[in-house]
Amino acid sequence: MDPVVGFLAALAVPPMLVSIFGLIFSLYGAVVVAEGRLFLGGVFLIISGLCDTLDGDLARRRNMVSKFGAFMDSTLDRVTEFAFFGGILYYVVNRYDAPHNFLFVVIILALTGSVLTSYTRARAEGLGYECKVGIMERPERIVLLAIGLLLGYRVLSVILVILAVSAVYTSLQRIFHVHRVSREDDRPAGG
Repeated sequence: MDPVVGFLAALAVPPMLVSIFGLIFSLYGAVVVAEGRLFLGGVFLIISGLCDTLDGDLARRRNMVSKFGAFMDSTLDRVTEFAFFGGILYYVVNRYDAPHNFLFVVIILALTGSVLTSYTRARAEGLGYECKVGIMERPERIVLLAIGLLLGYRVLSVILVILAVSAVYTSLQRIFHVHRVSREDDRPAGG
């Protein structure tokens, strides 16, 4: 991505503009998925993910790194995940041949696990604990989701189950990790 980042930096493109384009691609991609055009939705998810990669690299290249930029990046990441899972949920619920109840629960679990994975890390770091443990972080979730969208409904259904289980498992890994490292801080002095 370095040549692309260099090109954008030479044009003095603000990193936040790249973030906004990523948001637009993700929202449109979610609508496309809801309409049942899974492959095209997968393409838009990949483009959105590339924007998410580019904005941070561009901010570093242009010496425009800021706490607000990092905050907005994380916030827009959550919007992207909600949008795509919402689009998938809409699509699944409106299919006539879909096992609605099962996939409905799976999608809700995948979304919940995705949000909790991010939240547990952010909250732990807010308390001063490093929390990069777990098997399924956002880049892996986005890649798997894009693969599922690109390969169609059957593969997407299997990937949603994998995402649900692994995201919830990652959240639990982080909770147990913070419990373990926080016990040291919670011990009484001299105890």
